[in-house]
Amino acid sequence: MTDEKRAGEGMTTKGKRGLGIHATDPGEPRERASRLRGEKPAEPRTDTGGLDEAMAAIGFALDKKAVEPVLLDVRELCSYCNYQLVLSGRSDRQVDAIADAVVAGLRGQGVTALGTERAKGGAWSLLDFGDLLVHVFHHPAREHYDLEGLWIDAPRVELDLPAEARLSPDDAYA
Repeated sequence: MTDEKRAGEGMTTKGKRGLGIHATDPGEPRERASRLRGEKPAEPRTDTGGLDEAMAAIGFALDKKAVEPVLLDVRELCSYCNYQLVLSGRSDRQVDAIADAVVAGLRGQGVTALGTERAKGGAWSLLDFGDLLVHVFHHPAREHYDLEGLWIDAPRVELDLPAEARLSPDDAYA
């Protein structure tokens, strides 16, 4: 039985990465699978959902001394979120403190994280708020993964940041 036939009968099919996709419309599995794989949206999103949350998240992160925040507008490049916030901490413990502050601060504003992932050792935390993804890195891990380079085509949202939120050229990381 083909995937389209199974989908047409309302059965679960497997996407490219083995994602179980359930649909009753034969065209729906491919559309949903492409969204889950992070493919470029057919029509770029124009809503600003997630922008207010991103600005609030930056404030909560800066309260915990986060450095080098970059807000990427990925609405035209991916279908699973509107904005990605990338920021750094100076240690593994600070990464955890920043992530905790962002989750608690946004929860206090009525925005609940849909999911969180944290690497062992505190090198990277990923916070999913739907239209906003927040990546909190220990700075050496951030340089290694280079998400800003991965999303090079994404416009950067201009941020007015205090001087202490910027790394000086003398800051060295192991």
